[in-house]
Formats: sequence, C-alpha cells, structure tokens
Amino acid sequence: MKIMENQSTYYELEPSWDELDKIAPILESFFSKNSISSEHYDPIYMVTTELVENSIKYGSFHKNNQKIFLSLKNKKNRIVIEVKNPISEKSVSHLSKLDSKIQWIRGFQNPFEAYVERLREVSSKTLEEGESGLGLVRIAYEGQSILDFYVDEENNLIVTAEYVL
Repeated sequence: MKIMENQSTYYELEPSWDELDKIAPILESFFSKNSISSEHYDPIYMVTTELVENSIKYGSFHKNNQKIFLSLKNKKNRIVIEVKNPISEKSVSHLSKLDSKIQWIRGFQNPFEAYVERLREVSSKTLEEGESGLGLVRIAYEGQSILDFYVDEENNLIVTAEYVL
C-alpha cells in the first residue's frame, strides 16, 4: 500500500525477504515523481535495502498484521529514508548495539575511515562468527548518509538515513 503526503511517500511492507524485490520499483517511482537525478539512485537503493533488511532481521513481528513502514521524503536538497518496525521488550540489547554502532561511526571524521576499520575487523573473523555488521557502515560511507534512530510511543523502532543531493 502506498500513501502520499506532500513530498513524502509511505509504503507498507511485509516482514519478508520477498519484499526486497519491491524496493526498486518504489524508488523508480519516487525518483520520477520528484525529478531526482538517476545519479543518486544506486546509493539510495543500497541505503533503503540495508534498512529494510535490518528491519526484517531485527524487528519483532509477533502479530499477523504487523508491517514494516518505509517512508521516502524529498526535502529540498536531501532525501530522508525512514524504516519503522515493531520491537519487543527484549530488543533493548539490540537498541544498545545500534546506538553504539551509530556513535562509533560518528566518531570518525570521515565515514570512509569507519568503513575501512570495519572491513579490517570483518576480515579477521571466520564465517562461523556470524554477521559482518557492515550494513550501517555501508549506509554511512557508500550511501553517503547520516544515520539516526528513535523509538516511538507505540514501541516501534524508526531508523532514518539522510542523504544530501
């Protein structure tokens, strides 16, 4: 489902990996309607995909009707991507890790430095050690986006990425 308000477009997505296939047409429509140059498509696509993937991985979808909400906003010289998903009481450790990772990225003068450091860390791990943790660093560096998050009054996690055109 698509809902439009001013320069914002909202989409409801199921918490399913198949939903990632919907991102390309969503972005193509958004770019077309907002007259955004195609040179910005690849980084925005990567950022949006990473945020939705994280939502699928870490969201708490216990009820059948719970969805992921994707918001795309065109604000003058920037695009704001928001992904919202329900979380549970048990998500506190995930939120702490999310906050630490975002603060760690911000601690570098340039996101490229965080990216290189994270690649070093990942290259020293074995495959059995689990996830790479590269997603947020990719958003900051490759996606040239500023990350933030908050939890709303309904216990939903909203992660935002702001991309300057």
